[in-house]
Amino acid sequence: MDQANLPDLGLDWTEILGLLQTTGVEFGINLVTALVIFVVGRSIIGILVRGLKALMQKQEVDKTLETFVTNLVRMVLLVFVIIAAIGALGVQTTSLIAVLGAAGLAVGLALQGSLSNFAAGVLIVLFRPYRVGDYVEAAGIGGTVEGVQILTTTFKTPDNKTIIVPNSQVMNSVIINYSANETRRVDMVVGVSYGDDLDKVRSTIQDLIAADDRILGEPACTIAVSELGDSSVNFVVRPWVNTSDYWAVKFDLTEAIKKRFDKQGISIPFPQRDVHLYKESA
Repeated sequence: MDQANLPDLGLDWTEILGLLQTTGVEFGINLVTALVIFVVGRSIIGILVRGLKALMQKQEVDKTLETFVTNLVRMVLLVFVIIAAIGALGVQTTSLIAVLGAAGLAVGLALQGSLSNFAAGVLIVLFRPYRVGDYVEAAGIGGTVEGVQILTTTFKTPDNKTIIVPNSQVMNSVIINYSANETRRVDMVVGVSYGDDLDKVRSTIQDLIAADDRILGEPACTIAVSELGDSSVNFVVRPWVNTSDYWAVKFDLTEAIKKRFDKQGISIPFPQRDVHLYKESA
């Protein structure tokens, strides 16, 4: 601009024009820097999110959790990039960070129950104490796992009830997973009369065990006298079976023992008590 055409207002137009040029150049540099920070930051976020997604897919993480976590990480990192870009423009970001921190604290306090369930859901998906289809006992509930969500786990009980339990309650309780291993041991107690031949009882049970193809040869079935009870001599019978055959073998073996004992003349005594009467003299 030609300084000769500027009005004379008692101002040093040379200094003003120099200041404007310096400020404009500085703002332009800051603007370019902010744009570079934003563009490069978004590219880095994309790379990190894709890497996290690939890692979660490799670990076979639940699809719902994968989507939630990757979106959450993307948003959090993008906020930091935006704040860095604004700071590059020369804007003071301290107050903005303070506002975001206060807002985050308020949201966290309002959603602390949901956040607790979310954290428990992440732990369940990562450590996998159970999977869909497993029969477990947790939080006082016994049932088959139908679904593991971010905040809840859905169980179906043997009598066909659907129960939805918050994940935090599940993780804060003892979890018994009956389906975790391929084999299980059937624990049975069989009581016989004190007058029965114990060797005959043992051989009869062994014949029944050998006749059932569902009972595994290894580990070997334990058949032993465990207790001399008040009314009976108690045998423990502990065959090993595939987990899927557990209840069928237990029910069938219980019935087979009763029928075979009846044929062999082996008695299963009822609880009994001897009562002694004494006649007092006159």
